[in-house]
Amino acid sequence: MSTPTESPSTPATDDDPSIDTAVADTSELSEAERGLLVDNLRYVLDGRWRATRDEVRRRANRADLLPDPSRTLEQARARILEEMRELSDEGFAAAGFGADHGGTGDVGASITAIEMLGYADLSLMVKAGVQWGLFGGAVENLGTARHHEKYVADTISLDLLGCFAMTETGHGSNVQELETTATYDAATKEFVIHSPTPSARKDYIGGAAEHARMASVFAQLITAGPGQEPESYGVHCFVVPIRDADGNDLPGVTTSDCGYKGGLPGVDNGRIMFDEVRIPKDNLLNRYADVEDDGTYSSPIENPNRRFFTMLGTLIRGRITVAATAGAASRKALAIATRYGLVRRQFDAPGDEEEIVILDYLGHQRKLLPLIAKSYAIAFAQNELTEELHEVQSDTPAESPDGSADDSKAGRQRELEANAAGLKAYATWHASHAINVAREACGGAGYLDENQISIIRGDIDVFTTFEGDNTVLTQLIAKEVLSAYADDVQGLSAGGWVRFIASMARDVVVEKTAARQVVQTLLESSDEDTEKSALTNRGTQLRLFRNREDHLVRTCAQRLRRATNDDNDAFEVFNNAQDHLLKVGQARTERIVLEAFVQAINDCDSRAAAEVLGKVCDLFVYSALEADLGWFMMHRHISVERAKAIRRGVNELCQDLRPHAATLVDAFGIPEELMGAPMIDNH
Repeated sequence: MSTPTESPSTPATDDDPSIDTAVADTSELSEAERGLLVDNLRYVLDGRWRATRDEVRRRANRADLLPDPSRTLEQARARILEEMRELSDEGFAAAGFGADHGGTGDVGASITAIEMLGYADLSLMVKAGVQWGLFGGAVENLGTARHHEKYVADTISLDLLGCFAMTETGHGSNVQELETTATYDAATKEFVIHSPTPSARKDYIGGAAEHARMASVFAQLITAGPGQEPESYGVHCFVVPIRDADGNDLPGVTTSDCGYKGGLPGVDNGRIMFDEVRIPKDNLLNRYADVEDDGTYSSPIENPNRRFFTMLGTLIRGRITVAATAGAASRKALAIATRYGLVRRQFDAPGDEEEIVILDYLGHQRKLLPLIAKSYAIAFAQNELTEELHEVQSDTPAESPDGSADDSKAGRQRELEANAAGLKAYATWHASHAINVAREACGGAGYLDENQISIIRGDIDVFTTFEGDNTVLTQLIAKEVLSAYADDVQGLSAGGWVRFIASMARDVVVEKTAARQVVQTLLESSDEDTEKSALTNRGTQLRLFRNREDHLVRTCAQRLRRATNDDNDAFEVFNNAQDHLLKVGQARTERIVLEAFVQAINDCDSRAAAEVLGKVCDLFVYSALEADLGWFMMHRHISVERAKAIRRGVNELCQDLRPHAATLVDAFGIPEELMGAPMIDNH
């Protein structure tokens, strides 16, 4: 691939509403010039770990890695495990683990590699994520040297197959209230793992139905020091064997199979019940808490809420990986639909012998091109999030095992967690929508499994609810923003959180990421009155997104405060404002996504690629504004005339980018063997 060497340039115009800086028609470019443009766009999209992407592309360029719907459930699971072993033999998992116990310690490469599996079979991605990201990640990040020495090498090699047993039938999002117990028995120096109620059953656990031999089990730790009564110290993680070498349940363990699902047939989701299962005391993953032989509990983090969220914060990699893979899946579906739109013809124009290519219809362009633009935006935001996680987890932990905390690092970790929650929701909702639109854009052909999109649609569906339900995650971001990342808000009930907001100063200052230099420069170049600046001015676009977020935060806080002052029930206050809270979270994430896109354009070293990216960014902004026109007009951030200009602008941008459709999706860099679709090949 050619590395871009041209000077960066961002298109700009003061004309509003028309978009009159159309970039060169791809049809005017030679094949070599188009190839260079594709390479330059791909270079920007690939980000810091582009070498990892290219290596996975090379290895994954095999049609046999695609899902085969003719396989039985048993065959699909066996095939995915076989592919997992191939990955292990090639050293695929080493990047996710520390260099001092068998890995290479390249967090960013690990996430990027799993993301690329999203172009093949999503069952493989999920299975790999469970084994190395969740089970392995729990041992890596919550365990200490004794666990690393005992489990990590075998986890990497698949000599130890594990699962991640957090979710219960009765509790998913509310992890702090899990019912499974781990009661310490000082007489035998063992923990007793138990499911006290039917709702304490571990549910939907990947690997639990068949392959896993061990589980990282989240349970309420109950213990008592000498002369004390037993008490719960909250949720902790334990390594618990669940099957013998022959695959039989161990005494006290009952596993069952979730069976057929809406997708992901290669993932053996199952359920686990524990009946007084005894494990050695050393099986407590004790980085953040430990129990002495006599039952005395100790932790370097005194505050139980802080301890709980610190433990969960170390497991954020899974959430970021889900967002990344959802982005890959949506790009693939859109690429297939776009290629189909470039060969499928329907209806003839007067005087023409041939029927019209369906992507020449504005209605079809409006279906696909705004979603492609949003996919670019999400990819750039994902690259930044992956890089930030890499830096944070490669650095000294924000919360050290000795209890000391660097405020700047702790704040950085909290911001990372909020951004990860927001992008996970934003990217997976986008994927679910985009893949369904791609299916519809291919008509009946898109419904055939042989053309892949219908399979991708079934597999991606659960991404909106696992690794955090999207509604809960979006609400979490709003709570973080409104509380200005205050430590004492973490873990509060709805009522406690509402009371905290009510006690804040009257004027709420929106806590957001410090404006990066390029964003600050662009903001200063635009008029504070957004109606006086051209809508194609990047500073105006940024200001509109920021103004929406600021307005929502201020009015949400005021709404909560007023309701609380009326002596209303705290939960009722919270519940009645939930729609507002969700809007805050969505607005914050979309602002961050736009700023990442702006930064990517600024960093682009190819003039031609930067010009195309500028148009794609405009389409992302215009279509986002169009989708939320009701809010912008209702709150007088956009006039009626500008609203009309936005609708016209979407049309014009779609027409400007239509010649670049193939180039834009080719730049995703999806291995050609994974793009097979007879509906395209037969035209």
